[in-house]
Amino acid sequence: MTAGADDLWRPASGCGPGCLPAPGEVPAVGVARRAGRLLAGAGMLLLGTGLAVLLPVLPERDGQAAVRAWARGTLRAFGVRLAVRGRPPRRRALLVANHVSWLDVLVVLAVAPARLVAKREVRSWPLVGLLAGAAGTVFVDRSRPRQLPAVVGRVADALRAGRPVAVFPEGTTWCAGDGAAGCRPRRGFRPAVFQAAVDTGAPVVPLRIGYRCTASGAATTAAAFLGEETLVRSVRRVVSVRGLTVHVTVAAALHPGVDADRRLLARAAESAVHLVPVPSRPLAAVPSPRGGVTEAAGSPAGVRGLDLAA
Repeated sequence: MTAGADDLWRPASGCGPGCLPAPGEVPAVGVARRAGRLLAGAGMLLLGTGLAVLLPVLPERDGQAAVRAWARGTLRAFGVRLAVRGRPPRRRALLVANHVSWLDVLVVLAVAPARLVAKREVRSWPLVGLLAGAAGTVFVDRSRPRQLPAVVGRVADALRAGRPVAVFPEGTTWCAGDGAAGCRPRRGFRPAVFQAAVDTGAPVVPLRIGYRCTASGAATTAAAFLGEETLVRSVRRVVSVRGLTVHVTVAAALHPGVDADRRLLARAAESAVHLVPVPSRPLAAVPSPRGGVTEAAGSPAGVRGLDLAA
């Protein structure tokens, strides 16, 4: 594989240190509160290892409820409040969200417990990797792009089995602080995994994740996990923030038709997540020789066939 192809397969964030808040810019809690949050978060992660042992033997509904409760408790332990707008899906769906932080995994599980699609490295993370494996996470080896069709097939199998699956189709984290110094525009949603929704007829549910500091009322990049920054440093910054709240907006579901185009489906989902202006003429009205996409509540869509090469 050429270096160029490898770069395309391994997306790099356009965000850097300049995207993060300067020292003293975000209201902070005292040292004792930070230590308490670290201890509480570590305790919840340890509790997660016990949950990982139980998940395979629990009924699916009970397992989902347990994962949701654990994820919400872990967010609280780290000092993060959760606010949800919209109704999460109760049945099978492909959940697609923007990616800002390591917290996003907890956020998605707290809103709508689902099988996750994650990079292979997550499997080796202490405690978290164990729970991810027990929850049926689909791990992606980004050094082997030829495995991508098999990954899409596994996602499709989970959807056919009636299970929700969650993915961050940007492929990497972004600070979500538009206009921040040194922050380049994000790349679009990668379309490959959307083929699983097309193949199974499963709805695609876009989730928009954003972090705000309630103490100041402004959006913050304090939760962002970027580039070469270590996980330890990011965690220390998160537990120091006073009033960190993650807001999740559940957009209207997109329903792909037979032979829908995954690229247009990905663009429609990206528009819903990032509030990108959409054409005044609905894409569903664009002529398509073999099918299209319909969606609820007027979200943009309209698509046709595809190949697995992209």
